[in-house]
Amino acid sequence: MHKTSLLQSWPALQRWLLPLRCLLCGAPGHGGMDLCADCAAEMPRNRNCCARCALPLATAATLCGECQQHAPPWDAAWAPFRYGWPLDRLESRFKFGRDLAAGRVLSGLWQNEPRVIERPSLLITVPLHRSRLRQRGYNQALELARPLARALGVPLRHDVLQRSRRTEAQTELDAVDRRRNVRDAFVLCPGLAPPAHVAILDDVMTTGATLAECASVLKRVGVPRVDVWALARAPLRQE
Repeated sequence: MHKTSLLQSWPALQRWLLPLRCLLCGAPGHGGMDLCADCAAEMPRNRNCCARCALPLATAATLCGECQQHAPPWDAAWAPFRYGWPLDRLESRFKFGRDLAAGRVLSGLWQNEPRVIERPSLLITVPLHRSRLRQRGYNQALELARPLARALGVPLRHDVLQRSRRTEAQTELDAVDRRRNVRDAFVLCPGLAPPAHVAILDDVMTTGATLAECASVLKRVGVPRVDVWALARAPLRQE
């Protein structure tokens, strides 16, 4: 077979040799992903949310109460999913279980969601500290961003921001401690001049402390518009 024909036919051959299987229930995959149609339909879409911070809301509203009183340092947010079942299971496998197949499914789901925000001039990812990057083996935000940036035709860079110090994991911290934990933890790489419209991408936004700190760095160097993108937005905790 001609080399070009072999390369073009490889995806179909791969699917024949290794049929797609849903990572959640084991049923046949659907839509070119390792996810069945039923499980894909159960993904918690973030349809009713704050226009400024993407916080999930019970009913449609322009802004949540927090953003009405204290606007975040970014200009707009896009988080197409709520952080909940069954998306949280895939995210945990991807982020902590080194399951890159789960990451590909999550990225594919994101690409299939309608973009409700203006396309930026540059997409950048929240950086990991080098010690955590060595431990995990990859930056989960960057792995999600690469196929999304290609699909949207947006330039992507992972070296615009750096973590100036190692921070504690945010998972078990409350909102106040999260802000304290990441305060002054990011710096702009020397010699870089970001364009006028930048979007910062992370996998999950919980309180928004990490993204707020990154956005503040860019605002301080004069970037007029900074948006934040996250695959999923966590709802408010019910105390």
